[in-house]
Amino acid sequence: MTPLPPPRKHRPARQALKELPATAQRLRVTAEQRLPVITRLTAQLLVINILDVATRLAAQLFLTSVPLLFAIAAFAPQFVRDQLVESVRTVFGLTGQPLDQLTDLYRNTDDAFVNTTGVIGALMALMSATACSRVVQRLCEKSWGLPKAGARIAVWRWFAWICSWLVILIAQQPLRTGFGAGLWLGIPLSFLASALVWWWTQHLLLGPRSRWRPLLPGAVLTAVAMTALSMTALIYMPLAINNSQQKFGSLGPVFTMLSWLIVLCVGIVGGIALGQVLATEPPLSHWAGPVLHQPEPGPEAEPAATAGPEAEPGTESG
Repeated sequence: MTPLPPPRKHRPARQALKELPATAQRLRVTAEQRLPVITRLTAQLLVINILDVATRLAAQLFLTSVPLLFAIAAFAPQFVRDQLVESVRTVFGLTGQPLDQLTDLYRNTDDAFVNTTGVIGALMALMSATACSRVVQRLCEKSWGLPKAGARIAVWRWFAWICSWLVILIAQQPLRTGFGAGLWLGIPLSFLASALVWWWTQHLLLGPRSRWRPLLPGAVLTAVAMTALSMTALIYMPLAINNSQQKFGSLGPVFTMLSWLIVLCVGIVGGIALGQVLATEPPLSHWAGPVLHQPEPGPEAEPAATAGPEAEPGTESG
């Protein structure tokens, strides 16, 4: 008769399970000591809640851009409308029916339709523009751990930011094509323009309390993400938009555009959030300095310049 095998001992497994939190804590401490920058990058993304902020930003961008496009179709001069169609075609690589529909919208001569959609689009764009700007402003403030700016300081900056991005969207076609020279010049120009715009965006929305240098790493990271995604969009978006148009009709491109906006906003949120970590860690921290302007020393902190040198002990004046 074959003897039965001895019962398995579960005590070591249970003991290891009990020690799992302590082991995880030791690994975390070791990682923080050996890779402090990686640890801070991960913590920053968790604090910012990158997916939640990116989704809200994408939704606000969509709600702002769609009515704004209708307002431009109604009130902008014809050369501006033609340039916007070319820029959208260049950015997303539109072809076929989606491009025809966009072209028809901007060449519609029905005055009643144009005026009605233009007024509604302008009102919707104004209501959505401030919400979109506030999301970006709060992202910058949360990344740097700053309090909210006052409404009197921030309101005009929200509208300035939206108007500037409208101009940038219209200028995308000559930028992407390198003013006719091709992608070899268009890609560096797009990267440089994106970096400058996001550098200025952070400073604009944070207000005069912020300094320029600490904001540069976030602008560069955001520009890298946007340039890479824009090049990817030239390959992916035409196929995705045309397939969604065939399967789901007019709503198909809407879902495709919103999905792409979410991916793009993940790059924007991640670039700004991670830029704060790089700007506050060596070696960049020595060059960038603090994000806030340092207060000027008061009169009580300055040495008395008019008192003259102190008399030597034991000497008398005059």
